[in-house]
Amino acid sequence: MISNMHQLFEEKRNVHVLYSYEGMKQYIEQVVKFIHQGILAGDFVILIENDRIYPMIQRELFKHLNKDQLEFVHHVNNFDFYFSSGSYHPPAITDYFHNIVQPYVDNEIFFRSWAHVEWASMEEPLHLIEDFEKIVDEAVHTFSFPLICAYEGNKMPDYLTNILMETHPYVLYKDDIIISEQYQSLKDV
Repeated sequence: MISNMHQLFEEKRNVHVLYSYEGMKQYIEQVVKFIHQGILAGDFVILIENDRIYPMIQRELFKHLNKDQLEFVHHVNNFDFYFSSGSYHPPAITDYFHNIVQPYVDNEIFFRSWAHVEWASMEEPLHLIEDFEKIVDEAVHTFSFPLICAYEGNKMPDYLTNILMETHPYVLYKDDIIISEQYQSLKDV
């Protein structure tokens, strides 16, 4: 089953998507499209992005959105997000995330999120990524919001790719959302 990203997000709120990107130009185009479509749909957008790439995204957003619409974008530095405890620690990341989304949840405000996941190297303990992605998948269903997790494809070892395919029910490929045949929901494990 293949679906248009915008159409899927209109049909379902609890959508956890893996996006393996190749190249910054392609990446910027996808994140801008995600933000633009979200704002047009009335969602706030939580953008977990590094401070080096965020200005490039902002420049593109200025071409598509007015000042009032840009107020719907909440930028969170991804280094602060993933390493808030000093290291990649899933419970600390989860707490940080809950603090960010709680005002939206409490006030019944629709939101979506884009998370750019990156490290200097992929030498991190990959089991932590698996643990975190399982927690995130549960949060997507609990809080009912669309989330795209973006990873740079050429920095992903095969083992990580397998983990990510098992922990994301959907994959963004070009402009389409494809169901991950490898996905293992928490109920299946």
